[in-house]
Amino acid sequence: MDHARVAISTDVERARISRHLYGHFAEHLGRCIYGGFWVGEDSDLPHIDGIRADVVEALRRLEVPNLRWPGGCFADEYHWRDGIGPREDRPAMVNSHWGDVVEDNSFGTHEFMRLCELLGAAPYVNGNLGSGTVREMSEWLEYLTRADDSPMARLRRDNGRDEPWLVPFWGLGNEAWGCGGSMRPQAYADEARRYATFCKDHGGNTVSRIAAGGADDDLSWTRALMEAVACVNCQTSPDSPIFQGVSFHYYTYASQGINTESATEFSTTDYLRTMLRATGIERAIRAHVAVMDSYDPDGKVALVCDEWGTWWQPEPGTNPGFLHQQNTMRDALVAGVHFDAFHAHARRLRMANIAQTVNVLQAMLLTGDDGALVLTPTYHVFEMSKGHQDATSVESAVTAAPVIDVEGTPLGALSASASVKDGALLVSLSHLDPDDSLDVVLDVRGATITGTTARVLASGSLTAHNTAAEPHVVAPRQLDVNVDGALVRVTMPPHSFATVHVTLDRD
Repeated sequence: MDHARVAISTDVERARISRHLYGHFAEHLGRCIYGGFWVGEDSDLPHIDGIRADVVEALRRLEVPNLRWPGGCFADEYHWRDGIGPREDRPAMVNSHWGDVVEDNSFGTHEFMRLCELLGAAPYVNGNLGSGTVREMSEWLEYLTRADDSPMARLRRDNGRDEPWLVPFWGLGNEAWGCGGSMRPQAYADEARRYATFCKDHGGNTVSRIAAGGADDDLSWTRALMEAVACVNCQTSPDSPIFQGVSFHYYTYASQGINTESATEFSTTDYLRTMLRATGIERAIRAHVAVMDSYDPDGKVALVCDEWGTWWQPEPGTNPGFLHQQNTMRDALVAGVHFDAFHAHARRLRMANIAQTVNVLQAMLLTGDDGALVLTPTYHVFEMSKGHQDATSVESAVTAAPVIDVEGTPLGALSASASVKDGALLVSLSHLDPDDSLDVVLDVRGATITGTTARVLASGSLTAHNTAAEPHVVAPRQLDVNVDGALVRVTMPPHSFATVHVTLDRD
């Protein structure tokens, strides 16, 4: 058996881990909204105002902090006035990006805000910068958040909602380099400044405006957007930035690119290539942070990764435009190493949204029209990790661990992160070796250990996944823990994810 060691200094505190790093994403894409969240008020399935009740119940266990909607690429062809008022009067549209299907707009602004209320999630609304207008976006924000007798507030009341909502996050378009308008960085930066100017704070609602940045480690977009906030060595200051966040997207695959490889039929080499790509997000974050720090050393502007996750080929027999994919132990470990990277950079990275929540890409849940509901392995990683939300990251380092050779590139066999909250330490461990178990020693410093528990997510094969017929193939179980003074020891199975909860006495 291989051995690893993690040094954890509970008294060396780093940044607060914003709960919004555990955000989610719901696009009008495939069966995410229709058949996922929304079944309609006439459905025979249990629902709350047309929203599927078992989906709400399952997601509430994750303590979803925020939900991004309506896209994605869909956001830049969505006109919000088509989704308000009596459903029978709402005009239809063509969802040209995802399956070329007709969208009837039965799920719109009021339905989304009701969903957020049921989940206890903060709304992250993505406005239409690509095919919309400044006035359209400005009026949507007024409709949602203004309390007095303004024109849009009156329209909201006419549609049955008296009090305004709180909308803390607002996206200024999406992927402007591609489906959001095929723009160049400087052109989009100018547009983002213009749109942000007219997205006002109304009453008690203070909105964080998030500009759409590049993909992966494309720094040209981050640089252009930060230049739009403040230039280096000039009088412009980021103290009151025109937007409060800059986003980037990062998808994971094995080697050939997104949407090219099977979600469930893959080799060990494919798995290891996937882990290399997944761990690469830490380098991408570090690069974006370096650019942002050069313009904004005090960290006024947040870095946001509002699309991340695996992107495999759709399941055979499904509409290829619906991006419905299965979810294996491999996907769970992608989530585990992403969270470690997010925790490490929590000073600047303050929001992230997995793509997507239900039935699309790296989903939490898979639903069937017959009432079936499947919790995916990724769901369990989110549930096991939720104790990191709003905790304080502490110094942790893998001081010894095996290294896996992946076609000449080294891959550490263990990824880890740690945080403290309410007198307890939570440690996340992702063991990436596909074949061998790992004896892990946690060297806990700065406090006395008074109790420990641990859970592990493991499976007999890398391709293991849950289905309606076999929903518990991959599910958490208790993991044995041995404590010797300041040392906590657990044995992790091959390709597994674990969390260790340690109660502390700092007196």
